[in-house]
Amino acid sequence: MTYAARAVDRLIAAYQTRLSPRKGWGCAHRVAHGDASCSAAVRQLVRQRGVARSVVPTALRFVACYQAALLLAQTDVSGVCCCGGIPIPFRFPGRS
Repeated sequence: MTYAARAVDRLIAAYQTRLSPRKGWGCAHRVAHGDASCSAAVRQLVRQRGVARSVVPTALRFVACYQAALLLAQTDVSGVCCCGGIPIPFRFPGRS
């Protein structure tokens, strides 16, 4: 792995261990499809492809996560979010 890939990998690892468990919502793509969270998927992409070659697949993953959030908004699921590349917590209307 390049220096940049190692740095991004460490940043994602820190996010996964320190921030993600405390943020109060989960990855919509993981909830809807039952596979890896976006952070885990992007981390794997960076490890396999490097930073530069992971940009487009990462953007596509975030779009898929946003679409999953829209799908889940029509159900009883709450506590998930992904709005583009930056997840933002929210509650679906009419749910607590």
